[in-house]
Order: sequence, then structure tokens, then C-alpha cells
Amino acid sequence: MASAGQWVQGARPRTLPAAVSPVLAGTGAAAALDGSHLGRAVLALVVALALQVAVNYANDYSDGVRGTDADRVGPLRLVGSGAADPPAVRRAAFAAFAVAGVAGLALVAVSGAWWLVLVGAASIAAAWTYTGGRRPYGYLGLGEVFVFVFFGLVAVLGTTYVQAGRADLVTVLAAVGVGLHACAILVANNLRDVPTDARAGKRTLAVRLGAERTRRLFVVLVLAPPLLSALAAPLLASAWPLLALLALPLALPLARTVAGRAAGRALVPVLAGTGRLELVHAALLALGLALAG
Repeated sequence: MASAGQWVQGARPRTLPAAVSPVLAGTGAAAALDGSHLGRAVLALVVALALQVAVNYANDYSDGVRGTDADRVGPLRLVGSGAADPPAVRRAAFAAFAVAGVAGLALVAVSGAWWLVLVGAASIAAAWTYTGGRRPYGYLGLGEVFVFVFFGLVAVLGTTYVQAGRADLVTVLAAVGVGLHACAILVANNLRDVPTDARAGKRTLAVRLGAERTRRLFVVLVLAPPLLSALAAPLLASAWPLLALLALPLALPLARTVAGRAAGRALVPVLAGTGRLELVHAALLALGLALAG
């Protein structure tokens, strides 16, 4: 039976900035629209965190039963390592999905946007079918697409909408930036796992592109968001959104490390660093947007 510490490792806490960041950015965008609401922001955060934990456990379960995690570099895999039985990990994933669902329904009730129930259902379905089901899209090289959509566009725009009742071009810029950084986390993870994924038949985008082109993609993904966020300054007629550019010093070392052909375990710190980058960028952007508003 897995220990409490192993269950925490299995939840992959280094990926949690991908859940917190869109809520920060979306709340900042709502403040720029004079519509921020702390209670709704907290509910959105619970939904995002629960979905992230759920997709991590679901990925652990599905990859484990397929044998993809039999030879894996990086964080502990509960099923692949034998630390936990597959049904237990599946139940943990479903429990996290349930938490996300309850918090999501509460958020829908207080905001009155009942059509968001469909968005929530689609988010849960996307989380499970990333590596689960008969044709998991993560094995087809589509993981980054869905991460960009659900942990970027949907999460940021949804967070803003449930607070302000609308979204604008500035919100879209924030959503694109957060989504690109979320993709960078997945790209760093999949770049590390290219050899083992290729042997296991998991055709991630990194496997399809090859290591060198994946490295170039990562560099673009970490450097572009602060520059995109700066475009909010002229739209709001304020210099405050330029605070997002202060995240660039965190992005440059990550870009140099990956471009320098780091591989295997050398990419583990890059994964954590990319999560920190996304969180810092989102916090700076949220602050800039709130001050501009």
C-alpha cells in the first residue's frame, strides 16, 4: 500500500502551477473589467486544482496499466512502480473529478452561467481521455492541443467570465499566454520521456517531432507569453501589464538549458522551473491587469 507521501508524489505537485496560473490570470482580467469576485475565484481555483490532480492520477493509472510507465525517469508513478494497486489510483482520480464537479456546480449556481456545465463535462472527459479510453489523444500527439485549450483558453476565459460576466481581447491574450506556458510544462515532460515513450508506442508530440525540434518548440513556448502579455498595455492604455515582462529572466535559463540538449534526469529541474515560470508570469500579469483596471 502506498504511503501518504507517495500519494502526494503521485499527484505531481510540480504540475499544480498549471492549475493556479489560469485562475490568477483570469481574476486579474476580471479586475481589469471591474468585475473580480474573491469567492468565485476561490471556487474556480478548487475546480482547477482538483482537475489537475485528477488528470495526474488518471494518467498514472492509464499509463500504468498499459505498461508505459514500466521504465520511467522522473516523479514516482504509483501504478508503474507497484506502490499502489491500479483500482486504488483510479478511485483517487474519480474522487478528484468528483471534487471538481461539486465545486464547478457551485460556481455555476452562483454565477448563473448554466451552460458552463457542458464546459465542465468536456473538461472532465478531456482529462480522462488524455491517456485513458480506447484511443487516448495523448498517445496521438494531441496532448499539447488539449492542454492549451483547457488549461489556457477555457480556464482563463472561464475564470474571468464567472466573475465579470464577460471577457475581452485582453482576457484572450492572458489565456493564450497561460496556455502556452502550460504546454511548455507538458513539452518538457514529454521531451524527457522521448526514449521510453517511443519504446512503449506512446506517440507524443515530442516523439513525433523528434528531440531537436521539440527543444526549439519549448524555447518559443517559454519566451512568448511575457511578450504577448505586454500587448495588453496599449489595449488598456496603461503600462502596468508590462510587469509580465519581469518573468523573462526566469524563462531565459530554462530556454538555454533545453536548447543546450539537456536530457533525461537533467530535464526534471526544467519541469519544476517551467511550472514556477508560469506561476510567476500569471501573478505578475494578474497584478498588472488589476492595477490597470
